[in-house]
Amino acid sequence: MDKASLDKVLESITDRSLLIVEDDQALRTRMARALEARGFQVTQAETVAAGIAVARATPPAFGVIDLRLSDGNGLDVVQAIHATRPEARVIILTGYGNIATAVAAVKYGAIDYLPKPADPDDVVKSLLARPGEAPPPPDNPMSADRVRWEHIQRVYELCGHNVSETARRLNMHRRTLQRILAKRSPK
Repeated sequence: MDKASLDKVLESITDRSLLIVEDDQALRTRMARALEARGFQVTQAETVAAGIAVARATPPAFGVIDLRLSDGNGLDVVQAIHATRPEARVIILTGYGNIATAVAAVKYGAIDYLPKPADPDDVVKSLLARPGEAPPPPDNPMSADRVRWEHIQRVYELCGHNVSETARRLNMHRRTLQRILAKRSPK
């Protein structure tokens, strides 16, 4: 779907309310600004509890939910959105891409599952894809090296920046991990 087609679809939508639930403030703010610029009326939440509260008080038509949040699982927010508004179109963002969590996201009612950091245009394409139609592949997907680097960075962050614990969890040598962490992110 090209930009003109997306704009046309968005113009035909009367309720453009969108809930972003993401615990990374910088990512959440960038995504909110980008989606507001594309015509959505964005509400932000940082936790599962705040996301569920918003979903119950003012059920959004669209949702962009992080899978792993500081206080729980984003799938609980997806479930709360669909309990109050079954037709809502929700996508899951995650730094932990695997088949099991993708299947769980779909079972909970998510229409798509995108790796972080997701391009706002890819998010809009997924949100506005026709039901039953798969969204087109990303125009500018991350390289395999970038996906690997993002995963390592996320695990390193979750381990409290402890190199030894991160290396153990990733099943790699500590020195190898240190060399990877010292390099710039690949494109």
